[in-house]
Amino acid sequence: MADLDDLRSRWLRALLAARADDSCAISPHRYADDLLRRWQEPQRRYHTVEHLAAVLDRIDVLEEYADDPNAVRLAAWFHDAVYLPERSTNEERSARLAERALPEAGVPSATTAEVARLVRLTVTHDPADDDRDGQVLCDADLAILAAPPSAYAAYTAAVREEYHFVPNEAFREGRSAVLRQLLGLPRLFRTPYGAAEWEATARYNLAAELEMLSP
Repeated sequence: MADLDDLRSRWLRALLAARADDSCAISPHRYADDLLRRWQEPQRRYHTVEHLAAVLDRIDVLEEYADDPNAVRLAAWFHDAVYLPERSTNEERSARLAERALPEAGVPSATTAEVARLVRLTVTHDPADDDRDGQVLCDADLAILAAPPSAYAAYTAAVREEYHFVPNEAFREGRSAVLRQLLGLPRLFRTPYGAAEWEATARYNLAAELEMLSP
């Protein structure tokens, strides 16, 4: 289980670093509690506080490649803040949540816009070659694909649980399409670290899962 107090502290550090000043009257802890409540909703099996903590950990590893690491960290907090597996608008609704909450919390408009842009980028996980912040967020979010076999198996099982309402054959077809799309990308990871440390293992895991799903 993720350490919620540690997550609150990490939120506070990122938010205070991004704020223009200390004039905001609303306690920053209020936003942490609201986001953590969202990340613990009962429909989640993979997109949980554990996933949030893991993405933040990977951003710490990759932060040297980002132009604005704190904006990337805030984007991590919001990137799956709205999550209903049966809907395709989660990223957009999460970005809009950031656009509402961050100005209230004292974050300047330019940083708020960057956070929302990064959240929307997780629809495709396809950052531009010069999008350093986007590359860090997308690599951190996709790093689970390079997990050891047992952790990767737990990830795929959790994804299946989130889509429990989808019949087996339809899920197999949909998941296989996602795997083929990922394997068809010239690069899964865009940061130098991600390319060196995660690319080969992720491709192995994806290909093995695709083979298991094949009839």
